[in-house]
Amino acid sequence: MMMVWPVVTLLGFLLLTALVIAMGTQSTARYEREKRAASRASAGRKSAPEAARA
Repeated sequence: MMMVWPVVTLLGFLLLTALVIAMGTQSTARYEREKRAASRASAGRKSAPEAARA
């Protein structure tokens, strides 16, 4: 009976740590996708006037 609370505490800590890692991974992936999309959009805007001049 004395070992129940330390085990529950450890499992809770590990579960919350995994949750934070999962949320951080998703957030970082979304940030990278948006950054890539913005980079492509700005690159497309820069090259369009050059194509119009040609």
